[in-house]
Amino acid sequence: MLALVGGFVAGTVSGERPAALTIAGLIGGLWLDLLRMTIVPLVFALVVTGVARLRSATGQEGGDLGKRLAIVMIGLLFLSAIVTALVAPLLIDLFTIPHDSIVALRTMFPATVPPVVPGPVEAVRAMIPTNPVAAAAAGAIVPLVIFALVLGIAVGRIEEERSAALVQALNGLADAMVMVIGWVLRVGALGIGALAFSVGASAGVSVLTILAQYVAASLALSVLLIAIGYGWMRFASRVPLWRFARVAAPAQVIAASTQSSLATLPAMILGARSLGIGDRDASVALPIAVAVFKITAPSNTLLVALALAWMGGVTVSPVQIAMAIPLAVLSSLMILGLPGAISVYASAAPTVIALGAQIELLPILAAVDVIPDMARTVANVTYDLIVTATVAPVTPVGFERESDSLA
Repeated sequence: MLALVGGFVAGTVSGERPAALTIAGLIGGLWLDLLRMTIVPLVFALVVTGVARLRSATGQEGGDLGKRLAIVMIGLLFLSAIVTALVAPLLIDLFTIPHDSIVALRTMFPATVPPVVPGPVEAVRAMIPTNPVAAAAAGAIVPLVIFALVLGIAVGRIEEERSAALVQALNGLADAMVMVIGWVLRVGALGIGALAFSVGASAGVSVLTILAQYVAASLALSVLLIAIGYGWMRFASRVPLWRFARVAAPAQVIAASTQSSLATLPAMILGARSLGIGDRDASVALPIAVAVFKITAPSNTLLVALALAWMGGVTVSPVQIAMAIPLAVLSSLMILGLPGAISVYASAAPTVIALGAQIELLPILAAVDVIPDMARTVANVTYDLIVTATVAPVTPVGFERESDSLA
């Protein structure tokens, strides 16, 4: 944040000085290229190994509870992505940035030929990579992910001894890419400062309005998802809304203050007990939900991609948005276990590339992500409790007695 503010102020004060812009463009561009070079191998390795490991995760340990939990979580992730696909374009249309400011911001991007939107048949056929290596070289992320899915399923079906060698190698590749990203992010202040300098010099103070409205849109989507979650509770669970809101409040406060879903786990376990959920079910469902379920992940991925497309003047068709929905859901699953700063790039980059948006401003959006991340963590924690109350048996005795005493 300090680098973002300092670089932006310096760029705004200095104006468009060619020498300074050249140096800042070189530093910021090199840093962004180092970050971008890890996307294809990281995404490919994470998808293949994640899908291949599903075989070992389908044992009987979780039983019916685990099956219901998986179905509900995946369904809610798709709901999050669909809601964002419908609402985010409306929020972006509300942006009232002066035309000159948008033009100045878009001049930062290299000139590109507007992509030709294919028809439905061509779009479906283009998703199948006849040459996976060429797809990777061209940065065609959707065909590459589909190939990785198919390969992961196949690896999970062959003999475990044979698949272990390939999975281990790809795990090593993913770990190495995470290590490289960690190195790049260690000098992130320098790269983000240089990018912010270019933005400030090119677009001026008006870019603050753009970033503020992006933050507002992200907050609005988190609030909307929380409201939908409370509505879900009304119909999918026997827990009264007033009681759920009171029980969830401590975990939500911890989530907002720590921006960590894991830190709220003890409070959520106590909250689940207060809702009438058995300790055994809560101890199984809640840790799984905290580890693998982020309701705002596909939503934030789509919002970032659509915002970058809008900033860069890239027209995104409804067909492209529909194709990006499952990709956003998959991205939210494949980043599990990655550090927070790395996961922002790993989750958003595939969808950004798939929509044809320029990725240059992604670090800027990530740098102002502190406030939206607070709201997203609250939403994630809220849904962890929601899915647990949805799939686990709830004993209503506790709150029925309390209702009687209140009456």
